[in-house]
Amino acid sequence: MVITMNRIEERLQQVKEKNEKAFITYMTAGLPDMQGCAELVKAQADAGIDVVELGIPFSDPVADGPVIQAASYKSIQQGTNLRKVFEMVEGIRTDGCQVPLVFMMYFNTVLHYGLEAFVERCAKVGVDGLIIPDLPFEEQKQLQDVIDRVAGAPILIQLVTPVSGDRIPMLLENARGFVYCVSSMGVTGQAADFHKNVVNYLQQVKDVSKIPVMMGFGIRTAADVIPMKDIIDGCIVGSHFINLMEENNYSTEAAKEYVSTFKKEMNA
Repeated sequence: MVITMNRIEERLQQVKEKNEKAFITYMTAGLPDMQGCAELVKAQADAGIDVVELGIPFSDPVADGPVIQAASYKSIQQGTNLRKVFEMVEGIRTDGCQVPLVFMMYFNTVLHYGLEAFVERCAKVGVDGLIIPDLPFEEQKQLQDVIDRVAGAPILIQLVTPVSGDRIPMLLENARGFVYCVSSMGVTGQAADFHKNVVNYLQQVKDVSKIPVMMGFGIRTAADVIPMKDIIDGCIVGSHFINLMEENNYSTEAAKEYVSTFKKEMNA
């Protein structure tokens, strides 16, 4: 099987060639509404974001803390569903925006849509990656087989945690895109209260990873990741970005300002 680079891999390669660190934001799909969400994605792309994670709202988001849970609930109340998010992504691509897009979602949503139909729709509209926190490595084969069969299918991003330990080489053996390093135990959105051995753990991942290492959970500003800067290839901000959008009435200008400032400070 010939593997061609997708948007995520191409973008991260470009960042590496510039000797910079990548920046990824997470936002809940459907907020403030579908149109506003699309505008926020495009605004971030204009500001230099490297990848945007779109959280697909789910009724029981077990990996997420209170901020993302509340945002997910609000989005569901407004009628957001997977079909509408696909349509939004299709619109973003039609408008010429080529920013790499990752769906962060729970496996039930994929199953409900149907594995084949889901992967084919992702490929058709331009979804580049999938993060599915409740799908353990040992249970990924069924989905991975479908991904391998569909041209232009999204890549499955692997998550590792401070307790992955001996499993890290196995998890990363065939991993693509980037490895998502969870920097603290528990759910998303905690203060920058990283696992006490975070530097050793990130180094352990970096030593075996053939792909960029991204650190997520609990990050607010570029200053939070400076101590890890020599190890990681970039970072992910979720809960803080959602709070920021909420406080600024989902202003595209606020989004642009945050993204460009963070990237500039992280790469200073």
